[in-house]
Amino acid sequence: MNNKIQIINGPNLNLLGKREPDIYGNKNFDDYYQELVELYPNLILNYFQSNHEGSIIDKLQDVGFRYDGIILNAGAFTHYSYAIADTLRAISTPVVEVHISDINSREDFRKISVTKEHCIDMITGKGLDGYRMAVDVLLKRINQH
Repeated sequence: MNNKIQIINGPNLNLLGKREPDIYGNKNFDDYYQELVELYPNLILNYFQSNHEGSIIDKLQDVGFRYDGIILNAGAFTHYSYAIADTLRAISTPVVEVHISDINSREDFRKISVTKEHCIDMITGKGLDGYRMAVDVLLKRINQH
Protein backbone atom coordinates (compact mmCIF):
# COMPACT_ATOMS: atom_id res chain seq x y z
CA MET A 1 0.00 0.00 0.00
CA ASN A 2 1.32 3.42 -0.92
CA ASN A 3 1.67 6.05 1.77
CA LYS A 4 -0.50 9.15 1.45
CA ILE A 5 0.73 12.66 2.18
CA GLN A 6 -1.41 15.77 1.84
CA ILE A 7 0.13 19.18 1.13
CA ILE A 8 -2.01 22.08 2.32
CA ASN A 9 -1.11 25.64 1.37
CA GLY A 10 -2.82 28.68 2.79
CA PRO A 11 -3.52 32.23 1.65
CA ASN A 12 -1.66 33.80 -1.24
CA LEU A 13 0.43 30.71 -1.94
CA ASN A 14 -1.54 30.36 -5.17
CA LEU A 15 0.45 33.46 -6.26
CA LEU A 16 3.86 31.77 -6.05
CA GLY A 17 5.94 32.71 -9.05
CA LYS A 18 4.23 36.11 -9.22
CA ARG A 19 4.18 37.27 -5.59
CA GLU A 20 7.35 38.92 -4.31
CA PRO A 21 9.76 36.72 -6.31
CA ASP A 22 12.71 38.15 -4.35
CA ILE A 23 11.27 36.41 -1.27
CA TYR A 24 9.31 33.46 -2.69
CA GLY A 25 11.09 32.71 -5.98
CA ASN A 26 9.90 32.56 -9.58
CA LYS A 27 8.39 29.06 -9.72
CA ASN A 28 4.67 28.49 -9.31
CA PHE A 29 3.61 25.77 -6.91
CA ASP A 30 1.79 23.65 -9.49
CA ASP A 31 5.05 23.16 -11.42
CA TYR A 32 6.95 22.37 -8.22
CA TYR A 33 4.23 19.94 -7.13
CA GLN A 34 4.64 18.00 -10.39
CA GLU A 35 8.37 17.73 -9.66
CA LEU A 36 7.56 16.31 -6.20
CA VAL A 37 5.14 13.78 -7.69
CA GLU A 38 7.85 12.63 -10.10
CA LEU A 39 10.46 12.51 -7.34
CA TYR A 40 8.28 10.23 -5.17
CA PRO A 41 6.57 7.81 -7.60
CA ASN A 42 5.63 5.34 -4.84
CA LEU A 43 3.90 8.00 -2.77
CA ILE A 44 0.33 9.24 -3.09
CA LEU A 45 0.87 12.97 -2.87
CA ASN A 46 -2.11 15.32 -2.89
CA TYR A 47 -2.19 19.11 -3.01
CA PHE A 48 -4.77 21.58 -1.74
CA GLN A 49 -4.62 25.38 -1.53
CA SER A 50 -7.13 27.80 -0.08
CA ASN A 51 -7.25 31.44 0.88
CA HIS A 52 -10.00 30.61 3.39
CA GLU A 53 -9.33 29.51 6.96
CA GLY A 54 -12.43 27.32 7.20
CA SER A 55 -11.53 25.43 4.02
CA ILE A 56 -8.10 24.66 5.44
CA ILE A 57 -9.68 23.42 8.66
CA ASP A 58 -12.13 21.26 6.68
CA LYS A 59 -9.26 19.72 4.69
CA LEU A 60 -7.22 19.05 7.85
CA GLN A 61 -10.22 17.33 9.42
CA ASP A 62 -10.88 15.37 6.22
CA VAL A 63 -7.38 13.89 5.95
CA GLY A 64 -6.23 14.18 9.56
CA PHE A 65 -7.27 10.70 10.63
CA ARG A 66 -6.62 8.71 7.45
CA TYR A 67 -3.47 10.02 5.77
CA ASP A 68 0.09 9.14 6.75
CA GLY A 69 1.30 12.72 6.84
CA ILE A 70 0.42 16.35 6.21
CA ILE A 71 2.64 19.20 5.05
CA LEU A 72 1.13 22.52 6.07
CA ASN A 73 2.11 25.98 4.95
CA ALA A 74 -0.71 27.97 6.52
CA GLY A 75 0.68 31.27 5.23
CA ALA A 76 -0.39 34.21 7.36
CA PHE A 77 -2.76 31.97 9.35
CA THR A 78 0.39 30.51 10.94
CA HIS A 79 0.76 33.63 13.02
CA TYR A 80 -2.71 33.94 14.52
CA SER A 81 -5.11 31.09 13.66
CA TYR A 82 -5.90 29.36 16.91
CA ALA A 83 -8.68 27.59 15.02
CA ILE A 84 -6.11 25.87 12.78
CA ALA A 85 -3.90 25.21 15.81
CA ASP A 86 -6.85 23.57 17.58
CA THR A 87 -7.49 21.40 14.53
CA LEU A 88 -3.85 20.31 14.44
CA ARG A 89 -4.13 19.36 18.10
CA ALA A 90 -7.29 17.34 17.40
CA ILE A 91 -6.11 15.25 14.45
CA SER A 92 -3.87 12.20 14.66
CA THR A 93 -1.93 12.49 11.39
CA PRO A 94 1.58 13.92 11.88
CA VAL A 95 2.08 17.39 10.41
CA VAL A 96 5.24 19.17 9.26
CA GLU A 97 4.97 22.95 9.07
CA VAL A 98 6.75 24.55 6.11
CA HIS A 99 7.58 28.17 5.30
CA ILE A 100 9.31 29.11 2.07
CA SER A 101 10.97 32.19 3.56
CA ASP A 102 12.78 32.31 6.88
CA ILE A 103 9.99 33.59 9.12
CA ASN A 104 12.50 34.18 11.92
CA SER A 105 14.34 36.84 9.93
CA ARG A 106 11.28 38.75 8.72
CA GLU A 107 8.78 41.09 10.38
CA ASP A 108 8.16 40.52 14.08
CA PHE A 109 4.62 39.21 13.59
CA ARG A 110 5.93 36.50 11.23
CA LYS A 111 8.26 35.14 13.91
CA ILE A 112 5.23 33.86 15.83
CA SER A 113 3.77 30.48 14.93
CA VAL A 114 0.72 29.43 16.91
CA THR A 115 0.64 26.16 14.95
CA LYS A 116 4.19 24.83 15.34
CA GLU A 117 3.72 23.23 18.76
CA HIS A 118 1.18 20.85 17.19
CA CYS A 119 3.57 19.80 14.41
CA ILE A 120 6.35 17.22 14.53
CA ASP A 121 8.77 19.58 12.78
CA MET A 122 9.06 23.01 11.17
CA ILE A 123 11.10 23.77 8.07
CA THR A 124 11.62 27.44 7.35
CA GLY A 125 13.72 29.42 4.89
CA LYS A 126 14.59 26.59 2.50
CA GLY A 127 12.51 27.85 -0.43
CA LEU A 128 10.29 25.36 -2.19
CA ASP A 129 12.81 22.64 -1.32
CA GLY A 130 11.35 22.79 2.20
CA TYR A 131 8.40 20.76 0.92
CA ARG A 132 10.72 17.98 -0.28
CA MET A 133 12.49 18.09 3.06
CA ALA A 134 9.10 17.79 4.79
CA VAL A 135 8.21 14.73 2.69
CA ASP A 136 11.49 13.15 3.79
CA VAL A 137 10.76 13.93 7.47
CA LEU A 138 7.34 12.29 7.15
CA LEU A 139 8.66 9.25 5.25
CA LYS A 140 11.34 8.72 7.88
CA ARG A 141 8.67 8.81 10.59
CA ILE A 142 6.37 6.48 8.64
CA ASN A 143 9.18 3.98 8.11
CA GLN A 144 9.99 3.99 11.85
CA HIS A 145 6.45 2.93 12.76
